[in-house]
Amino acid sequence: MRFRWWLLLMLLIMGAAAVSVWRGWISVPPQWNPWAPLDVKAAPNFLTRYKLMRLRDDPQLCDQALGSSGLRVAHLADSPDAKCPLTNTLRVQGGEVALSSSFVASCRLAVSFALFEHHALQPAAQAVYGQAVARVDHLGSFACRNVYGRENGRLSQHATANALDIAGFRLADGRSINVLKDWPKDNQDARFLRQVRDNACDMFSVVLSPDYNAAHRNHFHVDVGSWWVCR
Repeated sequence: MRFRWWLLLMLLIMGAAAVSVWRGWISVPPQWNPWAPLDVKAAPNFLTRYKLMRLRDDPQLCDQALGSSGLRVAHLADSPDAKCPLTNTLRVQGGEVALSSSFVASCRLAVSFALFEHHALQPAAQAVYGQAVARVDHLGSFACRNVYGRENGRLSQHATANALDIAGFRLADGRSINVLKDWPKDNQDARFLRQVRDNACDMFSVVLSPDYNAAHRNHFHVDVGSWWVCR
């Protein structure tokens, strides 16, 4: 009985503290405030995923997060396509890391990509090579199709611009690392790719690599859908 009363008291205290933070009666650093805008360049913590989830239905909050991302983006007009309508999408043109080409992205995908660049990709490159990644090579993002291009079935996350397929990377010294070519090896390039895959799982909902199936032998599929998979 005492434990129940103690648990109830703790829940009440935690609830009161949460309300106080939300109403601004208690000041906490933004990275520890669940309702503060996501700062892309701040070190991720256990609140990062929650803040990413909040961006899905709040375009203004998503734009605030993009403001700290360093990405160059252009807002696109909404598309009324019956099968694959797009709203609040962007064309991502690059940032501190160049892209093989620009790509269309939901705001949340763009923010997750910026987090990936700052806190997953570059730390892996510095740890393995002692230098930065200069360019990300990708196979595209938006495609109005079902999963695996099947005639029947559910729509792919690509159909909502929530997904990106990453094929490889170019280092600052000009060296290229390619998922298809380098994943099967047992060298530093393969170790780098595995570290990138593992790190990316903290920034995206789904990360699929060649370990998942043969359809992903040449790229990492990353998306911000409702499923949680890292393989």
